[in-house]
Amino acid sequence: MFWIKNLVRISQTTSSSVGNVFRNPESYTLSSRFCTALQKQPEIETVQAKDVVNGLEPQRYDGLAPTKEGEKPRVLVLGSGWAGCRLMKGIDTSIYDVVCVSPRNHMVFTPLLASTCVGTLEFRSVAEPISRIQPAISREPGSYYFLANCSKLDADNHEVHCETVTEGSSTLKPWKFKIAYDKLVLACGAEASTFGINGVLENAIFLREVHHAQEIRRKLLLNLMLSEVPGISEDEKKRLLHCVVVGGGPTGVEFSGELSDFIMKDVRQRYAHVKDDIRVTLIEARDILSSFDDRLRQYAIKQLNKSGVKLVRGIVKEVKPQKLILDDGTEVPYGLLVWSTGVGPSSFVRSLDFPKDPGGRIGIDEWMRVPSVQDVFAIGDCSGYLESTGKSTLPALAQVAEREGKYLANLFNVMGKAGGGRANSAKEMELGEPFVYKHLGSMATIGRYKALVDLRESKEGKGISMAGFVSWFIWRSAYLTRVVSWRNRFYVAINWLTTFVFGRDISRI
Repeated sequence: MFWIKNLVRISQTTSSSVGNVFRNPESYTLSSRFCTALQKQPEIETVQAKDVVNGLEPQRYDGLAPTKEGEKPRVLVLGSGWAGCRLMKGIDTSIYDVVCVSPRNHMVFTPLLASTCVGTLEFRSVAEPISRIQPAISREPGSYYFLANCSKLDADNHEVHCETVTEGSSTLKPWKFKIAYDKLVLACGAEASTFGINGVLENAIFLREVHHAQEIRRKLLLNLMLSEVPGISEDEKKRLLHCVVVGGGPTGVEFSGELSDFIMKDVRQRYAHVKDDIRVTLIEARDILSSFDDRLRQYAIKQLNKSGVKLVRGIVKEVKPQKLILDDGTEVPYGLLVWSTGVGPSSFVRSLDFPKDPGGRIGIDEWMRVPSVQDVFAIGDCSGYLESTGKSTLPALAQVAEREGKYLANLFNVMGKAGGGRANSAKEMELGEPFVYKHLGSMATIGRYKALVDLRESKEGKGISMAGFVSWFIWRSAYLTRVVSWRNRFYVAINWLTTFVFGRDISRI
């Protein structure tokens, strides 16, 4: 029983140490890793004293102090999307400490997100925890993940100001802190474009995060159940069962295809009373799937029509709680409205005082650097080439973001081995080959075991393009191999199998 005595002794020692830390604020404040106000404690204590005198709750600014000699240089990553997670996965943690700041602690495998809305896949199948992508974040003493948003960037002092993310007014108040960095990577993504249309933010649901898919699923199943309630008017029933998708890109088309499959295979069996009333409408201002080959687009239109999806060409002018209005004055009642019209710069990106590309994204050079400041890089949907580079801005695609993250991780590893990992240490360093993007092609599923595969480098280029069941098999195989971990690959494969055998789960949880 010797090990039990040791365990008790260690537990008592740990409890005593933790208690001393919290009873003695100075020991917490002056710790080497979490340094209150980045070694400016006297100033903050003065501010806190004034706040107490004035009857205000004192503000505290804790954080990570600049790295010292003998410590690994710190790479700070803002964001946990495709670009940021691929960077963290590839970075050499024997050279760097990695700190990630993001309002979510996981990466979303967005190509399969539409499948979770109707129960084809479970939500956990498309979410990969950051600590699994880069284990050092949960193991190494100098690497961390913080559930927070960046509120301010001070590039001159190599530090960022952050604020923790909380849920609702009944939880803890947001906590503000600072993080000093040696290398900063802006990988904060983009936000859904609303084009300034009134009512979109209040009434539409986007399809970019897991919680969006959960909201869509709950809303869809709620409308199905409410439509069977006795006494409901025929007009209200038709409105509740009308699903409208705005945006004819791959996300909108794939969601429409998944929804039509759900209606034909599951709703008709389990909601027989309303099976003839449920409808799907896809609204697009121009052509659907505009980046695909014309032959594939025509095939997609034909298959969507067969599946019962109504295609409408028009521009949304206003969105109201139960209907939207098109540019020709047509009113379209809806029970579920999904908005998928592309992305644009986030409010945080717009607030940064950096040069921007023509689309308003953070301007970068061929090595992913922000030229106007030292040690700041930008990758993914938040960044774009400056006009001075002579390069056109790359599309906001997962494969672009992933390959930018991989390139920058390799660049950091080379810089770190050459002694350029510290702040301001790589000014004159030769960075090697610039980033070059080669398009690998596009894929999209359209339901009914059919998909599109377009492997051309550009719309005008030559290459393989196909549609049908074989393309659907290629689509599933490709994405199954691209899922981040073996755990999630197993989840996805099992979900697909159970859906094929038993149908989709229609529980509203």
